[in-house]
Amino acid sequence: MGSLGLALSSMAAARPTPSLASFPSVPLSNNKYSASLHSSDSLETSRASFCLEISCHRRLPAELRWKMSAATRSGPVVAVAKPEPLKIIISGAPASGKGTQCELIKKKYGLVHIAAGDLLRAEIAAATENGKRAKEYMEKGMLVPDEIVVTMVKERLLQPDAQENGWLLDGYPRSLSQATALEDLGIRPDLFILLDVSEGILIERVVGRRLDPLTGKIYHLKYSPPENDEIAARLIQRFDDTEEKVKLRLKTHHQNVEAVLSIYKDVMLKCIPPSTEHTVPYSC
Repeated sequence: MGSLGLALSSMAAARPTPSLASFPSVPLSNNKYSASLHSSDSLETSRASFCLEISCHRRLPAELRWKMSAATRSGPVVAVAKPEPLKIIISGAPASGKGTQCELIKKKYGLVHIAAGDLLRAEIAAATENGKRAKEYMEKGMLVPDEIVVTMVKERLLQPDAQENGWLLDGYPRSLSQATALEDLGIRPDLFILLDVSEGILIERVVGRRLDPLTGKIYHLKYSPPENDEIAARLIQRFDDTEEKVKLRLKTHHQNVEAVLSIYKDVMLKCIPPSTEHTVPYSC
């Protein structure tokens, strides 16, 4: 099945049971909606291929439905006023498929994708004032203080492209203090998407990854095996892809995301993935 993005499309209220519609399909116009989430991670993303399909049937605020509908329209739009650009935060554990979903959402809604990690590296490379301060901490093996990162994020969100087209914030906030800092600055999303994948699936995806040191290509022993025995013989497992290390990373992620959700619970859409790699319906 081809890759499709995360969709929020309308369902006819008269239907006795929700149907799973491929995204994008119908403009969002009714109170009920369905969300189809499909992803097929490329080998370069260093995640195993998988596919999710989600059926949701709770109410979205009318203003949010208007924003999402307007963001996907082409051609002239007749409206009393143009809605504010769509603002989304997406969160997911390592190997949850967040990177792929970000690309699909970005293409669907025309949002500016802002990844906190990429932003930090870009600031350092450009030798900006924030970048210089962050580099000092990193060279000492210390975490970059929240105040520096939130300043970078705020300045990026206030740039004209993000203000005009809306934004998709990826990988931030990761802690309660970071979420609170954004709130204090008046930065709040319309929607907080949580890719809630079970630990067993995440561990399987990460532990099965293998690196070809010759080409830099990422394989997976189960989902995307090497093309021949010659390649298979030289594959290695990266040091941080062991079960022990991924469990530690997941523990930290789960602790942090629970705290963040206390801020965004009223705008959260939790996407519960399948128990296998096959496509099955879910509820949000």
